[in-house]
Amino acid sequence: MKHSNNNLTAALAIGIGMLATGTPANASAAVDGKAVFDKNCSVCHSVAPPPKTAPPILPISARYHQRFSSRAEGIKYMADFIKAPSKEKVLADPQAITRFGLMPPIPLTAAELNAVAVWVWDQNTGGNWGPGSGQGRGAGQGNCN
Repeated sequence: MKHSNNNLTAALAIGIGMLATGTPANASAAVDGKAVFDKNCSVCHSVAPPPKTAPPILPISARYHQRFSSRAEGIKYMADFIKAPSKEKVLADPQAITRFGLMPPIPLTAAELNAVAVWVWDQNTGGNWGPGSGQGRGAGQGNCN
């Protein structure tokens, strides 16, 4: 009976982890977010400016940090956006959507979505990546040189 109690305890721990996060408790630990980014996202996204064909990751990460005080909420929102992007869920500067368009949905597993969202969240350097004095309307001071 002792052996089956250990199995029951392990099954309960995994089940609780899945209920709390929607994925197995160790799923994101098994998936390397940087590797997911390199394979699926880096074609369009650079990590730092200048941009490729989509906004760079550092300003994206900064926007999520500005919008969400909770790491878990920010990561969940980001993973949901990557899975099914929509204009209603966009946190990017509206000028970025005009310039680059809306990204397509990325067919990743739940563990990959979580891992890449964690990796992007963790890229925040605390830099000032918000809108400049022109607020995205082309009304800046023009001293970009």
